[in-house]
Amino acid sequence: MIIIPAVDIKNGKCVRLFQGDFGKETVFSDRPADMAIRWEREGAGRLHVVDLDGAVGRSPQNRSAVEDILKSISIPVQLGGGVRELSTIEAYLDLGINQVILGTAAQQNPALLKDACARFPGRIVAGIDARNGKVAVQGWTETTGDDPYELAARMEQAGAAAVIFTDINRDGMRTGPNIESTLRMCRTVKIPVICAGGVTRLDDIKALLPLASEGLAGAITGRAIYEGTLNLAEAAALLRGESGSV
Repeated sequence: MIIIPAVDIKNGKCVRLFQGDFGKETVFSDRPADMAIRWEREGAGRLHVVDLDGAVGRSPQNRSAVEDILKSISIPVQLGGGVRELSTIEAYLDLGINQVILGTAAQQNPALLKDACARFPGRIVAGIDARNGKVAVQGWTETTGDDPYELAARMEQAGAAAVIFTDINRDGMRTGPNIESTLRMCRTVKIPVICAGGVTRLDDIKALLPLASEGLAGAITGRAIYEGTLNLAEAAALLRGESGSV
């Protein structure tokens, strides 16, 4: 299990939204690459990047910022937001993205997910965002009637390499991750699960550790590391088993 810092990009800047509300954003840096460099230096083994404008606009909107990040760090980068075409996936992979996340597109266009997984094996990750037990799409601006666990099973069958499961109700709330729903997701699929939403402090990481044996491969954190309630270096050391002074 690893800790994965998030870099969300909106209008070319590194921001965090409150529960996905585009009207409630906090800007943490005018240059997302600077944050990526910081997180790599603090021990991150992977970076989670989201093109927020792309998620709503349905096509990539922050390519230059993504390119800047890729030129600045050496750790693998997983990216989502606005990916709706095979050509977009191929372009991102050619650019140097390690894995592309399909969320809304995978939910609304299963054929795209299946084709992408067949063409780029091991490089496509399913993104499932849930609000009150139902799947949310379009950058969390719309909630569907779909069950997230049933959707995960279909995405696994289509060939997804992993599932990123986000509990929107926990995002930015500092209440800790939803252990119960994360465990259920881990037991629903056999592919690795990465959780997001609510990871706020070191105790949250410790609470998630038992789920590693159930298939939890990582935890994404955003606002907590930007505001200092979670020290990324300490979390990374804990998960490496090199606790030091932790």
